[in-house]
Amino acid sequence: MSIPGSGLAKGLAVTLRTMTKKTVTAQYPDVQPALPPRSRGVIGLFEENCTVCMLCARECPDWCIYIDSHKETVPPAAPGGRERSRNVLDRFAIDFSLCMYCGICIEVCPFDALFWSPEFEYAETDIRELTHERDKLRDWMWTVPAPPALDPAAEEPKEIGAARKTADKLAAAGEQEQQQEQQGDGA
Repeated sequence: MSIPGSGLAKGLAVTLRTMTKKTVTAQYPDVQPALPPRSRGVIGLFEENCTVCMLCARECPDWCIYIDSHKETVPPAAPGGRERSRNVLDRFAIDFSLCMYCGICIEVCPFDALFWSPEFEYAETDIRELTHERDKLRDWMWTVPAPPALDPAAEEPKEIGAARKTADKLAAAGEQEQQQEQQGDGA
């Protein structure tokens, strides 16, 4: 059998205990949160690297990337060469009301034109304004942090090791040729 009012007393005891503790609520607009490194916010566009290959738009499961381009003729690089055509980016937009932030577009980009930006404050009152064009995506590119430093104890990539061996062989062959030329000139 419980004493009448014991539940009320227990509740008041909990209230008094929590009133004396320091609050843990972050005052968000006034105090910015400490984001973890390389956190995902929005997608930034490094426009100079975009070749309009359309891989990001094709691989996007939500179809939220819109790209428009036109072909432009480039003069020959050498006299007597032939003209080439290249794609020129007209529009690059991402509809963040559809985006599920999976990062597939960033992973499939072969030219490193898309990056995660830690920017997360881009709320809009109208859902149609969540489609951000390339100028806004370009502005977010400046908030992208530098990649983490390589681990000094990590194993060297095989490509770099192979390139170093080739360079060493070429340098050794060049030195041998110089020595042979010097011996031939001295005789």
